[in-house]
Amino acid sequence: MDVLYIIIPAYNEEANIRQVIRDWYPVVEKYHGDGKSRLVIIDDGSKDQTYAIARKQMKEMPLLKVITKNNSGHGATVLYGYQYALKKNADYIFQTDSDGQTLPEEFAAFWEQRTDYDMVIGHRSHRQDGGSRVFVTKTLKLVIRLCFGVTVTDANTPFRLMRAETLRQYIGLIPDGYNLSNVILSVIYAKKKLRVKYIPITFRPRQGGVNSINMKRIWKIGRNALRDFRVINKSLK
Repeated sequence: MDVLYIIIPAYNEEANIRQVIRDWYPVVEKYHGDGKSRLVIIDDGSKDQTYAIARKQMKEMPLLKVITKNNSGHGATVLYGYQYALKKNADYIFQTDSDGQTLPEEFAAFWEQRTDYDMVIGHRSHRQDGGSRVFVTKTLKLVIRLCFGVTVTDANTPFRLMRAETLRQYIGLIPDGYNLSNVILSVIYAKKKLRVKYIPITFRPRQGGVNSINMKRIWKIGRNALRDFRVINKSLK
C-alpha cells in the first residue's frame, strides 16, 4: 500500500491547530499505508501554545507526528517537511496549511489521480481570503511568466499531492531555506514539463487567529523573489 505523508507547517496557530489535526487525521487513517502513513505537524518556532497543543493530540493519534524547530519561515518549513518525508520513504507527500482554509474532504479526488501525475495541485478558483491575496496571486503568475517563460495556474497553493519519486529528483534545485519553496517547485515542474494537473478547490477564510504575513511583508518577499528568480532561472537552464 502507498505510504502518505501529510505535511502541515504551523506558526502561532494555537487557535486552529487542534481542529486542523482533527480534520486531517482521518485522512491518514484512511490511507494508512499499512500503518506507515503519517500526519506531520511542523511547528516553526511558535511563540504561543501551538506545539504543546499539537503534542497532546499524539497520545490518542498514533499516526500523528509533531516536530518543532527554530523559526525559519513558511517556505523553509515546507521544504524541511518535504525532506523529512523523503527520508522516511513516503511514496506520496501532501502539503496543506494550518489555518483551516482547506477542506480534507476534497483530498480524495487528488488521491485517486496520484498515479497519473507527478503533482496534483489545487486551484483556488473561488477564494474567500480577501482581494489583496487574489491580487498577489495574479501578480505572481505574471512575474513567473516573465521570469521563467512558463504559465503556472496557481503557483503557491497549499494543497498539493506529489509523487515522492519525482520530488526526490528535483528538490535539490530549491535553495536551502528558500521562502517560496512551493512557488519554485511549481515552476520547476512546469519548466521540466512534468505531469501536473490542477483541480479546483475550496479556499475558505482563515478559521481563527491572525495571519503572520501582512502586505508589507508580502511586498518585501516579492522584491527579494525577483532577485532570486533570476538566479534560480539560470540554474534551471
